[in-house]
Amino acid sequence: MGLFSTNPVAALGRATLEGIAAIGRVGLFAARGIGAALSPPWYPRQILGQFASVGFLSLPVVGLTAWFTGAALALNIYSGGDRFNAETVLPQIVALGITRELGPVLAALMLAGRVASAMASEIGAMRATEQVDAMVTLSTDPRRYLIAPRLIAATLSLPLLTLITDIIGVAGGMQVSNYLVDLAPSIYITNTIDFLTAWDVESGLIKSAVFGFIIGLMGCYHGDHAKGGARGVGRATTSAMVSAAVLILAADYLLTSVFALK
Repeated sequence: MGLFSTNPVAALGRATLEGIAAIGRVGLFAARGIGAALSPPWYPRQILGQFASVGFLSLPVVGLTAWFTGAALALNIYSGGDRFNAETVLPQIVALGITRELGPVLAALMLAGRVASAMASEIGAMRATEQVDAMVTLSTDPRRYLIAPRLIAATLSLPLLTLITDIIGVAGGMQVSNYLVDLAPSIYITNTIDFLTAWDVESGLIKSAVFGFIIGLMGCYHGDHAKGGARGVGRATTSAMVSAAVLILAADYLLTSVFALK
């Protein structure tokens, strides 16, 4: 009976209350995680390990994504600009699109798929095998040992990855423009540097720091709340990736709205 006999208004009310409760749980988890990240004791080895896992090991996939995105963007701009003889602005549009929007968002989405799911899987498996409870028994705070290093690494690594994404993405556009428009690389670089402002790059880096925190938060939150053994860990992994991607896109819209008014 349940589903079809349920009053739709009551079901909507319950769903709304559950949604508000979930937002409250995530907010509380985030506040505790930030508190642990900003106050000693810290675990340098854990933090460095997470930097290597989140940042260094993500370089190949982020680099490939950046190059193909820059090249495809240049192709599209050339195709559209050719209709009204605007191919010459190709370097400027590629640079602006990569630094302000595509670089931060695509790097974050790549990390949401690779890093958030890995964090949820790792912490969820530790929950399922009671390793987290064992830490508490040994007087080790899981928030400081597990959550804080991941939040720190994700928040600080993504801006660095975004900076690399910007450079590789612009290089991808440069190669395509050299082939299609016969624009010399030196002229392409000069046009790009002359056109870009510091804020174009800085706004992308600020966005990526927020996206990095979201990735770390969603990975840790869903892993820490995983229940039901291996199946629960699988659900936590999927939830971490999906929720991180959705929140990244929502945060991107909000931040872009704010930055556009600057």
